Amino acid sequence: MNKNLTGAAILLIAAIPLGAQVTAFGEYNTITTAVPFLIISPDSRAGGMGDVGVSTSPDANNLHWNVAKLAYLDKKQNSLSLSYTPWLSRLVPDIDLAYLSYQIQTGRRGGLGFSLRYFSLGEINLTDDLGNPQGTLNPNEFAFDGGYALQLSDRISLGVALRYIYSNLGQSNVSGAGNTKAGQSFAADVGSFYTSREFNLGSGQKGSYQLGVLLSNMGAKITYSDDANADFIPTNLRLGGTFLWSFDEYNKLGLTLEMNKLLVPTPPIREGDRGIDSDENGNGIPNEILAGEDDNVNFFQGMTQSFSDAPGGSSEEFKEIVWNFGAEYLYDEFFRFRAGYQYESEMKGNRKYYTMGLGLKYNVFALDFAYLIPGTPTVTSPLENTLRFTLIYDFQNGSDEG
Repeated sequence: MNKNLTGAAILLIAAIPLGAQVTAFGEYNTITTAVPFLIISPDSRAGGMGDVGVSTSPDANNLHWNVAKLAYLDKKQNSLSLSYTPWLSRLVPDIDLAYLSYQIQTGRRGGLGFSLRYFSLGEINLTDDLGNPQGTLNPNEFAFDGGYALQLSDRISLGVALRYIYSNLGQSNVSGAGNTKAGQSFAADVGSFYTSREFNLGSGQKGSYQLGVLLSNMGAKITYSDDANADFIPTNLRLGGTFLWSFDEYNKLGLTLEMNKLLVPTPPIREGDRGIDSDENGNGIPNEILAGEDDNVNFFQGMTQSFSDAPGGSSEEFKEIVWNFGAEYLYDEFFRFRAGYQYESEMKGNRKYYTMGLGLKYNVFALDFAYLIPGTPTVTSPLENTLRFTLIYDFQNGSDEG
């Protein structure tokens, strides 16, 4: 497929939330980062539940959602998981996200996990204004993770993960792109997970709840040029809770509410945003900040000020929270039906959508599917009307039975 794109356009496709704009006075004031593939839901279980995962029961993809859940692995959850997600499939056929995860129990109270995430932007054939070939790009990004978690008690655990990030958008092959290079960075996650004891709900029914919190992608900015400003990576805070309802031995229901917020500075409103660069006498006007705080700071300061730097004050700050709702019905651990919803303010990206999913398990294999439905007719998503899947193999369980 021929596309006349520059490296900047490639970054645009990868990074900017669909359905949002930025106006001169911040009516729409989205936060964008480099390497946004790090916060795309990589697996189909979470994808079918409205992208929840920090407080859900441990599964084969703990390392992405909450590294602390690795501490609650049992032998049946020592697993290898492979997920595939088409991206913008209605527009182009060769953009996709692949996710490989491996985890294993280490002693009675510990768990270890590794994962590889690969995001391909396909093949891009460049041409000039006259249609003459200008080369071919194969932009791609990947991240490799390793994490460990330990139970501090029977009910609570703590986990830490380290991540290497590589982002090659291919601009160096574009004529006139300047001194560009692949971006690289390192980041860390810190998470905690709590699970309660079961309690009686009457009529033979039981309940319990789980809580989770994760600080993810805490790391240095990334740059694609020796002479360019560095960009923030998507440092994120996610927290939530899940209520588990056991009707009987075979039927269970999980209900989850989670929220997450990018810990990245909100773009301030500057003089230049009004389109006025000189006064009535023709004198230049400094591009001073009218509202908000300076976003040209290091990643640590960006994290701390992100709770209070929105130009619109606390009301805008609250709109930066994304809400995720998920439900999962289980029958005898064999069949699972899932549904969910994500809500994001129109001011911050307007990503609103419903999801649904199915899970099937037989012996040592499990297969999950997820499908995204747009929340409103005017909102589009890169995953709209896309089916994605995850294949899981419980290798420890297989060796026990073999």
